[in-house]
Amino acid sequence: MIESDDFVRALRDIGFDFFTGVPDTILGGIIATLTDEGLYTPAVREDEAVAMAAGAYMGGKIPMVLMQNSGLGNAINVLASLNLIYQIPCLLLVSWRGFQGKDAPEHLVMGQTMTQLLDTLRIPHRTLSSETMVEDLKWTAQTFMDQRIPLALLLKKGIVKTVQP
Repeated sequence: MIESDDFVRALRDIGFDFFTGVPDTILGGIIATLTDEGLYTPAVREDEAVAMAAGAYMGGKIPMVLMQNSGLGNAINVLASLNLIYQIPCLLLVSWRGFQGKDAPEHLVMGQTMTQLLDTLRIPHRTLSSETMVEDLKWTAQTFMDQRIPLALLLKKGIVKTVQP
């Protein structure tokens, strides 16, 4: 399991310096670390977070948006009509609720279809793992710089330490 402070440090080491999003238990440790370091700007909705990240990018920041996968549905319009059209990149760190049908019923449909949705939007994505974190972050930095579009790291439960057991 990756410690949340190590994960945040690794993100900062590759250049990310603006963090916003909507809380989720899988993301809890990361958000707590970012908050403790004064780096987290909370958002009310995921589409708002993506728009804030776009503004941060235009202001010279390298943004990351944290959300659970159900929030990806809320963010689609902003991603498609702002970020993708005008090549405004951001990293989406998306918790994969409903992975393999294991979660509360309200997470199952998005859990089953999230990668297809990202593929349809042509948003590059990878699933983060403890074993591949270094490669995943190298891919993230390279894709961000080369393509200048949103990209997503998918985070399953138990990969990064959270604040709840």
